[in-house]
Amino acid sequence: MKTLLNSTLMNITLQRLAHQLVENHLSFTDTAIIGIQPRGIFLSNRIAQLVKKISGNNNIDYGLLDITFYRDDVHSAHIHVPSDTTIPFSIEGKNVVLIDDVLHTGRTIRSAMDALIDFGRPKRVELLTLIDRRFSRELPIQPDYNGYSVDTILTQKVKVYWQEKDGKDEVVLLDKVVS
Repeated sequence: MKTLLNSTLMNITLQRLAHQLVENHLSFTDTAIIGIQPRGIFLSNRIAQLVKKISGNNNIDYGLLDITFYRDDVHSAHIHVPSDTTIPFSIEGKNVVLIDDVLHTGRTIRSAMDALIDFGRPKRVELLTLIDRRFSRELPIQPDYNGYSVDTILTQKVKVYWQEKDGKDEVVLLDKVVS
């Protein structure tokens, strides 16, 4: 196990990502933040709160998107329990910032974009990720905002721990046991 981001570095990274969003979207009048269920919501909750604090705007459109039935492996042996989708605003003609914790193959983001289109046609979609596993992509998807890039091999896993769920803030690289 190798620690990629400890609590202090994670906080600095989240602050940087939120500042980048505010710099690029200023008032957020035509921008929405949407977290991808299930693990992306911990990151999106934090980013949304930081953006509100930095920008002074408490009326930022913020939603949560479940992609369970848009996944290309929904019918496989893996059981996916759907979460709530909460998008109480129109995304039609808006800039949408999709947020997920780890960008790996790109399949989750492809599914999220498919799901997002059911809510309207956004003007633009951007991607914010905490961790980018750069050389494991299966689809041509890249983050617009990235907290940390890591080069991994197939037998490794990136695990993000969140205070709200796991009792600590930390990102680690784990070596899987191959059997």
